[in-house]
Amino acid sequence: MPVHPICHRALHAAFSNVELAHMEGEGLPPASQPAMQDFLRWIVGKPPDFHAPTRGRRR
Repeated sequence: MPVHPICHRALHAAFSNVELAHMEGEGLPPASQPAMQDFLRWIVGKPPDFHAPTRGRRR
């Protein structure tokens, strides 16, 4: 599934590939996870061509 670059970077800043695979196997959307909530509140309403730097992994 295509993912916007800033969203892709945010996903990998919040979760490892193993965590993402586990969520997929369990049917849990990453957007439902607490680690994504601040990002989602921040990104909502931004234009589709919006780009900004993304923080590195926070673990």
